[in-house]
Order: sequence, then C-alpha cells, then structure tokens
Amino acid sequence: MLQIYNTLSRSKQAFKPIEPGKVKMYVCGMTVYDFCHIGHARVMIVFDMVVRWLRASGYEVVYVRNITDIDDKIINRAIENGEPISALTQRFIDAMHADSDELGLMHPDHEPRATDYIAQMQGIIGRLIENELAYQGDDGDVNFAVRLFPGYGRLSGKSLDELNAGERVAVGGGKRDPLDFVLWKSAKAEEPADTRWSSPWGEGRPGWHIECSAMSCDLLGEHFDIHGGGADLQFPHHENEIAQSEGALYGQAHQASDAPFVNYWMHNGHIRVNEEKMSKSLGNFFLIRDVLKNFDPEVLRFFMLRAHYRSPINYSDTQLEEARSGLMRLYTALAQVPLTNQSVDPHSPWVKRFADAMNDDFNTPEAIAALFDLASEVNRAQGEEKAQLANTLKVLAASLNFLQCDPTIFLQAGSRGGDAALSTEHIEGQIAARIEAKQSKDFAKADLIRKTLLEQGVVLEDKSGGITEWRRS
Repeated sequence: MLQIYNTLSRSKQAFKPIEPGKVKMYVCGMTVYDFCHIGHARVMIVFDMVVRWLRASGYEVVYVRNITDIDDKIINRAIENGEPISALTQRFIDAMHADSDELGLMHPDHEPRATDYIAQMQGIIGRLIENELAYQGDDGDVNFAVRLFPGYGRLSGKSLDELNAGERVAVGGGKRDPLDFVLWKSAKAEEPADTRWSSPWGEGRPGWHIECSAMSCDLLGEHFDIHGGGADLQFPHHENEIAQSEGALYGQAHQASDAPFVNYWMHNGHIRVNEEKMSKSLGNFFLIRDVLKNFDPEVLRFFMLRAHYRSPINYSDTQLEEARSGLMRLYTALAQVPLTNQSVDPHSPWVKRFADAMNDDFNTPEAIAALFDLASEVNRAQGEEKAQLANTLKVLAASLNFLQCDPTIFLQAGSRGGDAALSTEHIEGQIAARIEAKQSKDFAKADLIRKTLLEQGVVLEDKSGGITEWRRS
C-alpha cells in the first residue's frame, strides 16, 4: 500500500483517497514574471513523477497546478517594461510551457489562472468576514485575523507565540496584529488600471494566499486528497491556505473532528547550488532553458529524481555529468536488445522491488537503485531471458519517464555542449578508417584511431561479425 509523508502529521501515512480509485491533487505553480529556474523544474518534475506513479498504480488522477498572474512582482516588472500585465504574463506562461514540454512533462489536467477566479476569491473573503475571521482595516485592505482561527500553526509546527516572536512586521496601516495576513489589497492611486478589480471593499486585487484556496476548492472541492509545493511554501502560504479555507467553511467553531481542507500535504526539498542557496544576488541562479542548452532533458529529470523528493539537493555541472553517466549505464543495457513489447509479469521480483520503493513515499532513489541492479542482470543474461529483463527495465523506467529514447541515439548524442562537437560523420569516418587499417594488418594505426577517439570522448566497442559500435563517454 502507498505510504505518503504528510507534512501536517510529520509522519508517513497509508494513502486512502476520499473517493476510492480517484485522487484529487493541487500543486502550487509559478508566478509568471520571469523565466523558470531549476527550483521550478524540481517542483514540476517531482509532482509529474507523483502523478505518473499514481496513474501507474491504477488511480484516476485530477491534477491541478495554478498560475499566479497577478502579484506585486508582476506589477513591478510590467511597469519597468512599460507593458500591460496580460502581455507580460502571457509571454512567460508560453515560456513556462515551452520549458515543461522540453523537459518531457505532462500537462496538468487544469491550469487555472488567478485572474480568472477573482469572483471565487471574493466569495471566500465575504464568508470569512461573515464568520468574523476577517476585517477591513483603515487602509482599505481586508485581513485575516490569525488569532481567531483555532489551530493556526499546525502545518508549520509552531505556536502563535513562536510565530509572533519571529514576525518582524510592525502593526501598522490596517492590521490589528502582525500575524494577520492580507486577503484583499486596496488599490493604490499610482497603480495601473489593469491591476485592480471592483469589490464590496473597494477597488483592489487579491492577496497571494487567497488565490490558491479559491482555485483548488472550485476545481477539486472544499476537501481533497493531496496538496503539494516547494518546502518554502509550507509557511506562511500553505498555513494560510488552511486557515482561510477551513475558516470560510467552519468559522471560529472549527473542531478537530471536522473534515480538513486537505488530507495529505507534500513538500519537495530545496535546491542548493554548489552548497549555497540559489539566488540571483549570488550569481548562481540557473534557468531551465540555459541548463538544457548543455544537458539532455532526461538527464535533468534523472538528476532530480536520484534524490528523494523531500531531501535538499545540490546542483552543479559535476552532479549533472554524473547523472548523465548513470543514464548511459542504463541505456547501454538496452542497446542492441530486441525488446518484446510484452506485458511485464506483475509477480516479478523486480516489479515488486520497484513498486515497494515507490510505494514508500515515492522513494525514487531506491527505485532507481533497483533499475541499476536490473540493468546488470540484463548485461549478464542471454537470449530470451535478456529480452524479457530488458523489457521489464524499460517498462518500470517508463513510470519515472526514463529510458524511452532509442538507446543508440541517446548513447551517441552525448552532452549538448562540448563533446557533441565531434560530428557523427567524422566518428563514423574514423571507424571506417580503423576497419580498413585492421584489414591491412596495420594494427598500430587502428589502435591509434581508437585511442584518439577515446581521448575525444568516444568509446568504440567491437562486436561479432566485424561490427563496431560507438557511444560518447
């Protein structure tokens, strides 16, 4: 049975969907004012993996990932560029889709945009005001009254006193308490017209937190199975989602026995770059599209899933090169093996080992270790057994979105950067010259050609029948 680590309970729990056989999952998506970076890539790849495994396990999954298309950063960037909000956001939505497609990821079933859900947000805010959990301040902003919501802090594991001690925002403007957070921001005179909507509380725009409650509840219902996102969203974003969603539904009389907003909270770990926090100020900020200029998308996916999704991960070119080498080992096992395309025996020990790993909170490092051991068995086996094992390897890897390329094409492609500069035509010409040298018994020349190609990152393998195969190292 699938076990999922639930951030809310801080433990692994047996997964039991609300509706048998069906899973409703919401993941916090991107704020679209710039190109996506590798931190975004990890979120997209991790939850793509989760959805693939749930579907491979027989569940019908509804996967929602939102787009934040109204936000202070978006407004500031649009003003800097002198362009409409919609033009800026659409450009980066298109760029995000292009990055996702090149990474080979599935599209979510629904990809709601915040600006299409203003009415739903206002509906939730109205209910919170009716339930006396929200108030309009003197500055026109509508805020959530954190101390009036029972159980605030459960997701972050902190008491109100601990949270208050760490809160450096002074009470000012319209806030009654520094912990209170904004639900509706009153429009400022200097802000463009396309950043404001009419509301019962005056012109303005939604706060960041309220949008996810509105979109998830509208598309999945007020009680759904899984909510995911990066570890940095655990507090305050997801904590606030719980408060406003359950506050709107139950009010201040919320009891522990009431159905929660979400049953399972999943958070993927941070990405560090060369053991430092990734940030533009440190100059270690990597865009997905820049990384993919030098590395195959499958290499980046493999790199991300070699680590457990909850663990922090260190990004570097060295780590990506190691991931590429690992993938090449797996592809080498599939090369020149006629795959049968037959169904895999569900009772196979390899299937069981792989499934046990994935059902243990999506333990991809253990699942990938099983693939490497299976690849070793493929290399040792002969005949029909070899074909069956290779087919099992490819089918299991498919649930992680690996090993679906033609092995020869992948092995001969190499990196997208330097070592691929040696053309296929040149390599095959050198192989032909080596064969001719061997036929002329000029073995010194043949050995020199092999050595030179190896130094240039090309490995030759002589097969029976006078065939020479090659791959990039």
